[in-house]
Amino acid sequence: MSVKEKFELKLGAATREAFGKALVELGKADSNVVVCDADLSKSTFTHLFAKEFPERFFSCGIAEANMVSIGAGLAASGKIAFVASFSAFVLNKGFEQLRVNAAYSQVPLKVVGTHSGISIGEDGPSQMSVEDLSLACSLAGFTVISPADEVATFELVKLAAYHDGPIFLRAGRIKVPLIYAPGQKFELGKAITLLEGSDITLISTGLMVAECIRAAAILEAEGISAGVIDIHTIKPIDREAIAKAAGTTGCIVVAEEHFTESGLGVKVAQVVCETNPCIMEFHGMGDFYAESGTPEEVLVKYKMTGKDVADTARKALARKQK
Repeated sequence: MSVKEKFELKLGAATREAFGKALVELGKADSNVVVCDADLSKSTFTHLFAKEFPERFFSCGIAEANMVSIGAGLAASGKIAFVASFSAFVLNKGFEQLRVNAAYSQVPLKVVGTHSGISIGEDGPSQMSVEDLSLACSLAGFTVISPADEVATFELVKLAAYHDGPIFLRAGRIKVPLIYAPGQKFELGKAITLLEGSDITLISTGLMVAECIRAAAILEAEGISAGVIDIHTIKPIDREAIAKAAGTTGCIVVAEEHFTESGLGVKVAQVVCETNPCIMEFHGMGDFYAESGTPEEVLVKYKMTGKDVADTARKALARKQK
């Protein structure tokens, strides 16, 4: 079966919307679930929870630092507490509170950052979180999650709710292709190999997973066998899956909608260096901020498409063949 036959990549819902729907399901099943938002509930889709359970929803205003502290207090008191805002706001404005009230204390707060990456589009660079994964990973004891589609988001939010420790989950603004079928099983810290390959492995997270599948289809047409791995949990990372890929193909491209100097690629490279050193290339944002534009325009300009990932894969393969 070809890559195109295996993955139709039909457009699904935005991961932020799947997050909101998962909250409602959790709220119906468990009266301990509470949600805080920073005056962005219609954007983060926490308004769905607020409508169903107004007595368990807390609007904290445009004050992410306060929201994180309130959420941490609720979590410390035994509640299953979620706090949500744009990634750029909850991490940048609430970092000290995340560090002291959640990470240091190991309070099981669930932090969800929506509108992540440059795909937020028209809102511009002030709200494009391209450092959020590195900030979240730097918080001691935090589990960091970046789902690829609505199915993954829905299931990972439910797993996050009952995880004994603080969590950051990255969600996006735009609708993304469906990769997984309903019923797909997920496990925190365990990557999912979507395609097996013998020549090169494409490792990714979030919306770039679909672009890696598209890249694999392009490469397949050229006679190149490309594997694709979805690293939905950035921390703790699946060392076994990465080491196996490095040993099998000896060539890895890491693609992410994030700064390459501090994101998923750095963590993958650490594992590769410690297990099976191989040729690697890193595909993502350079050391600069993107411009404003439609999500489609921005993703094309900054080379976040399957075609662009395929170009980077050819570069890695050329080095492998030397």
